[in-house]
This record gives sequence, C-alpha cells and structure tokens, in this order.
Amino acid sequence: MFQLKFGEFVCKHRKTILLIAILLLIPSIIGLKMTRINYDILVYLPEDIETIQGEKILSEDFNMGAFSMIVLENMKTKDIVQLENKMKEIENVEKVIGMADVVGTSIPTEMIPDEIKDKIYKDGNTVLLATFKDSISSDTTMKTIETLREITNEQCKISGMSATVLDTRNLANSEIAIYVMIAVLLCIIILQVALDSYVAPIFLLLNIGIAILYNMGSNIFLGQISYITKAISAVLQLGVTMDFAIFLYHSYKAEQGNFSNKNEAMAHAISKTMVSVIGSSLTTIAGFLALCSMNLTLGKDIGIVMAKGVLLGVICVITVLPAMLLTFDNLIEKTKHKEIMPKFVGIKNFTIKHYKAIILVFIIILPIAIYGYTHTEVYYNLDKSLPDTLPSVEANNTLKEKFNIVSAEVLLVDKNIPNYKVNEMLDKIEEIDGIEWTLGYPKVAGVIPDSVLSSDTKSVFENDAYQMIIINSKYEMATDELNEQITQVNEIIKQYDDKAILAGEGPLMKDLVEISDHDFNSVNVVSIGVIFVIMIMVLKSISLPVILIAVIEFAIFINMGIPAFTNTTLPFVASIVIGTIQLGATIDYAILITTKYIGNRKEGKNKKDAIDEALGSSISSIIVSGLCFFGATFGVGAYSKIEMIGSLCTLMSRGAIISMIVVVTVLPVFLMVFDRLICKTTAKMKGRIRNEFKNKK
Repeated sequence: MFQLKFGEFVCKHRKTILLIAILLLIPSIIGLKMTRINYDILVYLPEDIETIQGEKILSEDFNMGAFSMIVLENMKTKDIVQLENKMKEIENVEKVIGMADVVGTSIPTEMIPDEIKDKIYKDGNTVLLATFKDSISSDTTMKTIETLREITNEQCKISGMSATVLDTRNLANSEIAIYVMIAVLLCIIILQVALDSYVAPIFLLLNIGIAILYNMGSNIFLGQISYITKAISAVLQLGVTMDFAIFLYHSYKAEQGNFSNKNEAMAHAISKTMVSVIGSSLTTIAGFLALCSMNLTLGKDIGIVMAKGVLLGVICVITVLPAMLLTFDNLIEKTKHKEIMPKFVGIKNFTIKHYKAIILVFIIILPIAIYGYTHTEVYYNLDKSLPDTLPSVEANNTLKEKFNIVSAEVLLVDKNIPNYKVNEMLDKIEEIDGIEWTLGYPKVAGVIPDSVLSSDTKSVFENDAYQMIIINSKYEMATDELNEQITQVNEIIKQYDDKAILAGEGPLMKDLVEISDHDFNSVNVVSIGVIFVIMIMVLKSISLPVILIAVIEFAIFINMGIPAFTNTTLPFVASIVIGTIQLGATIDYAILITTKYIGNRKEGKNKKDAIDEALGSSISSIIVSGLCFFGATFGVGAYSKIEMIGSLCTLMSRGAIISMIVVVTVLPVFLMVFDRLICKTTAKMKGRIRNEFKNKK
C-alpha cells in the first residue's frame, strides 16, 4: 500500500527531511521579505469597468495617478507659497495648486470672489490640491506622503486615499507580529490541556509555523498579496490545519499500542493520517478556492494563499511533523502528563437522549437565524474600519467639518465642448441633492480673468483630449445617498458627452458596493456547489452532502445573524468571505462523525449504536480542533485596531465555536432522523435496511 510505504520512507529518512525542512526556510524567509503587500482594496476592482478606465486616463493623460487635499491652518500666504515650492521639489509630486496659484499673491483674500474663496478658504484655513504621478497605493506615492508629512508640521493635514493606505500599512505592520503571538499563546494553552505532553504542543506549533513560512514565502510567485490576506492567513492556517497535526499525534500514540517499534507505529500513523486528512482537506481547499470566483479579485488573493496554506500544512503534517516527533520522542516521553481534557461523555449522552428536544430547538432557532443573516448590515467606507486618531482620518474629518468636502468625484469630458455648455451641465449637477459645488476650468475662467490664471492651474483642468471637473458631495462614501447621486450625475453628463467618465473615490466605491453585493451571493453558491460535489465523491452518497452542508449553513446563519441583533455593522469583506471560510474550515468536523457513522452502519451496528460510537470517538477531536481554531483567531479579533481584520477574526472564532456545537448536537440528530434515507442513498448501505427489516420480522 502506497501510504504505508510513504510512511516507512519518512521514518527512515527523518533526519534528512528535517534538514531539508530547515534549509527551505531560507528561501521562504527571503520570499516573505520580497513579497509586496498591497493596502488598497480598490486595486482589486475589475480592469474593464468605466471608473478604472477613468483612473487610467487621469494617470496617463493628466499625469495624475493620485491626489491629496492638504488642509493648512492659519498660515500666511508667503509661508504657503514657500511650502508649495518645497512640495513641488518632491519627485513624485506633479502639481500643487492653492489659492495663490489661482488668483496670484497680489489680490487680498477679501477681494477674491466668494464662488472661489468659499471652496478653498474658510476661517483662516485653506486647502491645497497636490497631484501625484504614480497610483494611489504605489510604493512611490506612499514614500511621497511620508515626505510631505516630514516637511510639513502640525498646521498641515494630508487627506485622501493615499494617506489612508499609508496609515493602514503602518498600523497593520505594527500589529501582525502581535496577532501571531496571541494565536500561538492561546493555542499552546489549549494543547497543553488536550495533549499528554508538555513539549508535544511546541512541536505541533513549530511544524505549523514552518508550513506558514513556506506559504508566506511562496507568495512571491503571486507578485503581491493584500494586507488583509497577510494579517489573517497565518492565524487562519494555524487554526485550520492544527486538527491535522493533532490527528497524526493521536494516531501515533494509538499505534504505539499495536507496535513495539516506534518507526513502525509512526509509519502506520502516517498511512492512516494520509487517508483521513487528505480527503478532509479537499473540502477545506475547495472552500478557499471558491473565493476565486469573486469579481473583486481580493477573493482570489485570499483564496489562493489559504488553499496553498492548507496544502502545505497537510504536506508538513505527513513529513516534517513525524520526523520531529520521532527525533525528539525521548523528550516527549519525559514530559508526559495526564490528559486534562475530559471525554465529554455527558454531551454525547445528552445529544442521543434528547434528540427530539434538539430538533425542536433547531426548528425554533432556524427562522430567527435566517432573519438575522438576511438583515445584518454592512459598510463599505474604508475609513470606518480605522481608528479616528490616524492622521489621514483626522485630515478627512477636518475637510468635512471646515469645507464640507466629504467625497470628491472627478468628471472627465471632451475638451471641445464649449464653456457655456459645460457650465450649463455643471449648473444641472449642482441642483442634485447633496452636491456642494463643482470646480472646472470653464467655471474658474468665468470668475477670474484668464490672464490671472497660472499655467499650472490650466494644466490641472485641461489636456489635449479632456477637461477635468471636480465635484464635491456632502454624502459619505459608499452610502445609498452617494450612490444614487452618482447615478444622477452620470445621467446628466451622458446628455452632453456620451463618452464622459465619472471617476474618483466615490464612483470607485459605488462599483465596489455593486460588485461586492454580487460576490456575496455568487461565492456562497460556488463554495456550496464545489464542496457538495467533493462530498458526493468522498462519502459516496446523495443525501449525506445535503445534510452536512445544511448543518454547517445553519451554524453560518447563526454566526452571521448575531450582528443584526447586536446592532453591529460589518465591513463588507467580512460579510462576503466568512460564510465560505466557515463552511470550508469546519465541514471537516461533520465529515469526521459521518464517516465513522457510515463505517459503523456497514459493520452491522444499528443506527443508535452507530451514532453513539461515532460521536463518542469524535467529540474530543472536534472540540479540541474547534477550540484551537477559536484560540488562533479570537485574540486577534479582540486586539486588532483595524476593524476589517478584527471583524473577520471575531466572526471566524465565533463561527468555529458555533460550528463545533452544532456538529456535536444537531448533526447526530439528523443522522438518526434521516438514517433510513441515508442508507437508501449511500453506496453499499442499501442492504442494511433490507437486513434490519428481515430481522424485525
């Protein structure tokens, strides 16, 4: 048998395997350091949508890959001009436009027309517009924002997506090491209770740590990964693959009772682990790969990294971990202690005895859970997931309070449209609810003589093909009000130029909302479909995949429904991916009980005895696995100051516990209630019904 021969090979060459495993850490660490981390979620929007095309025009034709509005508090005009000159010397800065550039330094502030002054000057505060050559989240633009902060002082506040991305990067980088430390600490505590050795948990965690480094290092082949992926992948891989390591350890200890030679015991343990773990890991890998079906390619980013992480985790469990356990077996034996983890016989007996009550509770909770699941609110405004104390968030709030600049849109129209037509179009746009003002060259030229305007000011608004107009809305990003407003603006601009493009953060976020709403439904359908097909092949049954998925989906409904009753609004990414992650990561719990139940039934046991034995022999493993998943993610959810990451980890930790409880209570009851149907629709089990019917006669 291949599995046994493979196990014998691993045992024989354990020292070589450990040496190779250590040497592979070198390229993994290099790859980890060289993998670029992206902190801008808008980068993951599809390339072919109109707003992304607009961003390309801004970048290629206007040399404006990004822009920032800089608030200056109580600065004199001459000091502002000096500051502008310093800013213009920065390599990536294309233009800096302020009051002095528009009207010159000779005109007193009180003589400036209100139409212009109110937009960029108020209560001693003024606004500069700085445009950058490179894109919003490029490394060059991040460095530019850092340089701008260095040459300015507390009187200057830099807003915009680039500043937000920089602050997100700095905050995430300061937290990630702590995430891993918290996850490891909680998992060690759980494993010390669950296992019979003080040092065995350390080797299990070292093995998974190696697999995590392999995974993170191999991301270099993807070019870059999202900061969300970087933040959660290590703790998620730890939580998802820990049960594979625990299974091998328990199997090794069990086989030591059958074989006096430890190498033989480990070879058979590897063989059994391969059969069990490889099959169950397929559903987890499929669940993560289902995220690749998202139009928002952030799903592909998370999906590929996590599927790869599970695969590498399995490989390490059947190679590196056995080599570790055999090499340090004497140390493990010297530090053995009595298992503290109970056998949970009471829970098993309660489930079997009170199955009717559990069915009743299920029927009561299901509609409540579905209601909560369908009424949980989400938000898309990325600023809301960050602390208010960050410099970029403070700058955005100042813009809102002082100038009523909440969300800016950038309109690109044909340069050849006459000024009077453009102004007519802008008048209509300003009549839309929530539009504060519009600013373009035709409007400025109508108030300030052309001879006064600087060439920089003209070039900001016009090039050979397009004229650019800035539209300011008082509505928050990604709200229903702003999205409706953008729809109305698009209807107006298309009347004057059918090729006009509305770009900027507001329209990009509107696309993000629409694409994410579609992804929420599609990714769940794909994940259920893929896992359903895999389970048909693994379980060789039509009914069992339906029952198992229904059980885990019930747990997902409860998990995702809780925020609706606690008045918690979730970040949109969490709402999209958590269902697929919870399904893929915890369906293994259900498969473990079910495969043992099938085996018991095929051996001739009646349904009650088959379920009793299957649950009794599985419940400890499921609870330990669920607690490890919980431990790996709970601390991160509680600690993280980035709500996008905190919410994801909170949902994952809560989902692990809910799935664990549902699997050890609801699933055995379903197997008992639908036993006859299962036997009729599962390969090699039809004979059970006939034999039991004959015996009753």
